[in-house]
Amino acid sequence: MKIYVGNLNFRSTEDEIRTLFGEYGQVDDVALITDRDTGRPRGFGFVEMPEDGTARKAIEELNGKEVDGRALTVNEARPREPRRPRPE
Repeated sequence: MKIYVGNLNFRSTEDEIRTLFGEYGQVDDVALITDRDTGRPRGFGFVEMPEDGTARKAIEELNGKEVDGRALTVNEARPREPRRPRPE
C-alpha cells in the first residue's frame, strides 16, 4: 500500500520516516518530495508498505501524531491525477 504522509517537518529525513513506519511493519520505500526548482523539501512524502494490515495500522496510529513539532497527516495515497505540461 502506498501511504501519503503530510505536514512533515522540513528537516525530516527518509531514514527517520522509515524508522517511524518500520515500527508497524516492513517498509519497502520512502520518498520525500522536494521542489523541482530549488531542491528544498515540500513537507510531504510517500511510504510504501507491502502488507495492507500493517499499513492500515500505521495510518490509524500515526495520523495526527506529533513528530518534530508537527501533527502528521497520514492516509492512503490516492492515484496521481494527470497534470498539465509546465510552460517552458
